[in-house]
Amino acid sequence: MPNSAAVRNLIAAIAVSGAVLGSVPHMTARASGEPSKGDRALGEYLSSECVTCHQLSGQFKGIPPIVGWPEDSFVEIMQEYQHKKRPNQVMQMIAGRLSEEEIASLAVYFGSLKSSR
Repeated sequence: MPNSAAVRNLIAAIAVSGAVLGSVPHMTARASGEPSKGDRALGEYLSSECVTCHQLSGQFKGIPPIVGWPEDSFVEIMQEYQHKKRPNQVMQMIAGRLSEEEIASLAVYFGSLKSSR
C-alpha cells in the first residue's frame, strides 16, 4: 500500500502543475527559443483520456497504438490534428484542447513505454 503522505505530496504537486500550466498561454517554444520539453509525470497524468481508446499494451484493435512512438512524430501528428490537416474529428477535438507543453509531455510519456505485443 502506498505511503499516504507520499500520495498527498504527489496529488499536491499535480495540482500545482495543473494550476501553473493552466495559467500559461499555449506555448510553442520557451523564452530561449528552444522547443518545449515534455514532463513524463505530467504526460502520464494526462494520458488517461488517450488510453481510453489507444491501448497501453500497444495492441492494434482498430485504433492505432501510440506506445513507443518517437517523440517528434507524436508531436508532429498531434499538431496536424490541431490544425485539421489530419481527418479525425475526435482527435482534432482532443488535440485542439492541448497546449504544446501538454503534447510534449504526452510524447515523452508514450515514447518511454514499451509495447507488449
